[in-house]
Amino acid sequence: MNFLRLFLYFLALFGGSIHAEEVIELGTRRELFVDSLLIEKLKGVEHKLHSPTKRSAPPRPFGHYATVLFDQGIYRLYYRGDLKPGMHWKNDGWGPYHENEVTLYAESRDGLTWSEPNLGLYDFAEIPKGNVVLADQFLVTHNFTPFVDGNPDAPENQSYKALGGGRYPDENWGGWPYKSMRKSLREKHGPGGLYPFVSGDGIHWKKLGNEPVLTEAQGNFDSQNVAFWSEAEQQYVCYFRIMRNGLRSIRRATSRDFLHWSEPVDMEANLPGEHLYTSSTQPYFRAPHIYIATPTRFQSNRGSITDVVFMSTRPGSDHYDRPAKEAFLRPGLGPGGWGNRSNYVTQNIVPDGPNRMLLYLYGGGIYSLRTDGFLSLNAGYEEGEFLSKPVTFTGDRLELNYSTSAAGMIRIELQELDGTPVEGFRLEDGAKIWGDEISRFAKWNGSNDLSGVAGKTVRLRFVMNEADLFSIRFPRGE
Repeated sequence: MNFLRLFLYFLALFGGSIHAEEVIELGTRRELFVDSLLIEKLKGVEHKLHSPTKRSAPPRPFGHYATVLFDQGIYRLYYRGDLKPGMHWKNDGWGPYHENEVTLYAESRDGLTWSEPNLGLYDFAEIPKGNVVLADQFLVTHNFTPFVDGNPDAPENQSYKALGGGRYPDENWGGWPYKSMRKSLREKHGPGGLYPFVSGDGIHWKKLGNEPVLTEAQGNFDSQNVAFWSEAEQQYVCYFRIMRNGLRSIRRATSRDFLHWSEPVDMEANLPGEHLYTSSTQPYFRAPHIYIATPTRFQSNRGSITDVVFMSTRPGSDHYDRPAKEAFLRPGLGPGGWGNRSNYVTQNIVPDGPNRMLLYLYGGGIYSLRTDGFLSLNAGYEEGEFLSKPVTFTGDRLELNYSTSAAGMIRIELQELDGTPVEGFRLEDGAKIWGDEISRFAKWNGSNDLSGVAGKTVRLRFVMNEADLFSIRFPRGE
């Protein structure tokens, strides 16, 4: 058998899988275990979803499709308000109902207690507090969603940006005189779609033009549509609502200038027969190269009750990862969470000091979660192992976010590609780790110095029991 035939034989034997091993360049960035990017092999270890804990807090203002920004030490809240709260679109007309929507503003120093400042921008007797930040923008105020623009080239008077808007009723909204309605709404308010806004202070907003940047032909938009500046992609990214095969789904588009957007791409996110009402996609604030998402899961055949799931995606990807498919947030005890569309997570999960994060629900529910604590690699009573794919790093220490029981433990080994332990970093050289810390540095032979291994391709081997590993990174010494 000559060399070519031998090569073809092994190629067929292994299904064409002969290729150079993927090497993941970690640099100094933090990686969470929200997907399988780092995972080569699990034995007695599995992904575990961690649910947030409800916090007790004073009454607070949270309307539909709200956004919380943690901005220079201040929590800024934008949420929907109604000039005539008793109106209903079925009884009072779809157009008049939406014409009475405004965007309200509140702020907080601790994320728990909120003030509603009189901004002096609009004078509505129906809202005596004066905290209206945007009005007279048809459908935009239905789901106005701002973000702090991290683009270093953004002008100072555009350091905040937002998208808002919707879709007019069409033939799929059965039983309505949709043709005449659409015509009159277009004549009065212009075309449907998503419109861009900018601000220099997050309070005074200016509309950029009178045409939508994403049109009705590209999406449905009749829920919260989110955009942000992606540091990883060096462009703006938008995730918005569509209907696909009769299911509420998610679509993505990108832009270099916030005005001209790419042709949208459908995201693979839904499980069979599943409605995902919003995406709440956002760069995670401690690892902005990971986009986390907390979409509402809509049960159309159970009285339109909802819960919340957790997903993630990576820059440029056309799919979401979801190692744990069960609910991230359940409706909970009592009737409050079991009504029609009762559970929506406010856009953005924000820090609450170094150890905890906050997330908010429509209606005012505030929840707390461990920093990085969405998903972990978990080992139970019996000892298990996690072996990583080949990685390189540029830092000189290994930082862990982890938790063990009193009887639990984590041990770590660095391996060559052939599985041989790196000299000085064998399992028996490593310190036994137990406790519960957001940041701890692994040690071997009494030292956490990895400078001699930096830049080399290695695998990480974790041996653990009764333990959760939430994130790792290789920072440089300070």
